[in-house]
Amino acid sequence: MRRTLTTVLGLATVVTTAALVAIPATLAKDGDVLVRGTCTGPSSSKLKLSEEDGRIEVEFEVDQNRNGVRWNVVLRRPSTVLARTTRVTRGPSGSFELRRVVADLAGSDRITARATRASGEVCSVTATFG
Repeated sequence: MRRTLTTVLGLATVVTTAALVAIPATLAKDGDVLVRGTCTGPSSSKLKLSEEDGRIEVEFEVDQNRNGVRWNVVLRRPSTVLARTTRVTRGPSGSFELRRVVADLAGSDRITARATRASGEVCSVTATFG
C-alpha cells in the first residue's frame, strides 16, 4: 500500500510539473502576457506584453540583486531590432526595466528580449502577443 501511494504521489508531481513547463506564458491581467525568461547566471528576467491604445507595451525586466551593473539590451521582432540600448541595475532591488510601445502588427506578434553583461551572463525571453 505504501509503495502504491508513493508511486501515485510521484506520478502526480511529474504530471503537475510537466503541465507548468508546457505553458510558459501566463496571463497577467486582462490579456497581458507575462513570460519568465532564462539567465545563464543567478539573475532572473521576465517579459510582459500588453495592449496600449492599439499598440503593444513591451516591458523587459532583469533582476540581479546587485546595483550598478551594466547590461547591453536588445529588443526585437524576428526580423527587426526594436531597441538596442544599455541599462544599469539600480536600487532598491538591483534590477532594470526597458519599456517600449511598439506597433501591433497583423496576426501574432513575437517579441524577444536579450540582455548581456560583461561577465558573460545572458538573460533571454520570447513572448507572443495576439
